[in-house]
Amino acid sequence: MVMNTADLGLPVDVPSTALFTDQYEFTMLQAALKAGTAERRSVFEVFTRRLPEGRRYGVVAGTGRVLDAVENFRFDAGVLRFLRERHIVDEPTLEWLAGYRFRGDIWGYPEGEVYFPGSPILRVEGSFAECVLLETVILSILNHDSAIAAAASRMSAAAGGRGLIEMGARRTHELSAVAASRAAYVGGFDSTSDLAAGFRYAIPTVGTSAHAFTLLHDSERGAFRAQVDSLGRGTTLLVDTFDVAEAVRTAVDIAGPELGAVRIDSGDLLLVAHRVRKQLDELGAVNTRIVVTSDLDEYAIASLAAAPVDAYGVGTQLVTGSGHPTCAMVYKLVARARSADPKAPLEPVAKKSLGGKLSIGGRKWAARRLDEHAVAAAEVVGLGDVPPALVDRQLLVELVKGGDIVAREPLDAARERHIAARAGLPMSAMQLSRGEPVIPTEYA
Repeated sequence: MVMNTADLGLPVDVPSTALFTDQYEFTMLQAALKAGTAERRSVFEVFTRRLPEGRRYGVVAGTGRVLDAVENFRFDAGVLRFLRERHIVDEPTLEWLAGYRFRGDIWGYPEGEVYFPGSPILRVEGSFAECVLLETVILSILNHDSAIAAAASRMSAAAGGRGLIEMGARRTHELSAVAASRAAYVGGFDSTSDLAAGFRYAIPTVGTSAHAFTLLHDSERGAFRAQVDSLGRGTTLLVDTFDVAEAVRTAVDIAGPELGAVRIDSGDLLLVAHRVRKQLDELGAVNTRIVVTSDLDEYAIASLAAAPVDAYGVGTQLVTGSGHPTCAMVYKLVARARSADPKAPLEPVAKKSLGGKLSIGGRKWAARRLDEHAVAAAEVVGLGDVPPALVDRQLLVELVKGGDIVAREPLDAARERHIAARAGLPMSAMQLSRGEPVIPTEYA
């Protein structure tokens, strides 16, 4: 397949994802090739030992980007030349890398699903050599995107069905902004202000004007007139550059009761929103919507539940994970064969160290046990055969088979899956107060 770096949120002139990695992956590869252990069949798993402090569930996001990254993990002439000139690996390793293509299997939680401590979010199987090289790029995508999606999910729950606009592009790296928009959409946001995200992932885009546009003109009336003449009466006018009440009067005077919306970006949003709603109704603009922005997070959104607000625009707090910009996911070897013989049986392996960094060896399955009301009661993780009662509730799906992507899907499918998965959790999952994971992880 032709590599499509645009789908990764990358500049179109980046030919490969192979250098989105740490050098120690290549150190291990070279040493394993020389030792004759590189081709041993291996199983790696992505999981997190704990959720970010106070969070009650996690959200899997970035799976689609992981699939693209795996497919585009190639060592072209330029990449090989860099590795050679920097003396990062030796010539036999360079020769091996020149023919690299992931030919193994990947299973994982489908994008949009929720997860808990110990959930085997992704399982990568193949030779040690081909799997170990993917560690960093997989973790960088899943840790970032899942953190953003979790924040978005909490904000979506707090919004209670009101509109949510992602507008954090200017608060993060330009490529991270595109990935953040995608993850926010999975987590429940409705649109983005970032055009690159709209172009690459077909996310609905929105945007009107900033305070600079008002200040450009000789008067606020002149600015509103220019915007309405250009964009129509359904546009959104920013009304807090000077005096809010005067701006609302001017906006309705120019656009009439057909004015689409007004945006409030400062002040006591609860108080101002009530005053603006009353004023709009008195002026006959009963269908004009109110959009609020200004450093919102899930707590601020929840505090505005009683306000006559129709939509929220969220930037900084969303693209930084609302205080938790990563999910602490790790990529660990959990099983490997004793030899390079393809028929050699897999043996569980696990890290045993101090400080709580323990792992459980063996290839795992995961299922969700439900209570009598079909609400999630436990995340069950086990080895070997799946208990018959849990067979139909298994969480891992096949994503890559023999190196071929088998589970690409529209982004809307992940978004809809998350809405359903969140709805299947106990009601306490929606609480914003700090707490433990909403369901326990049990090991079978």
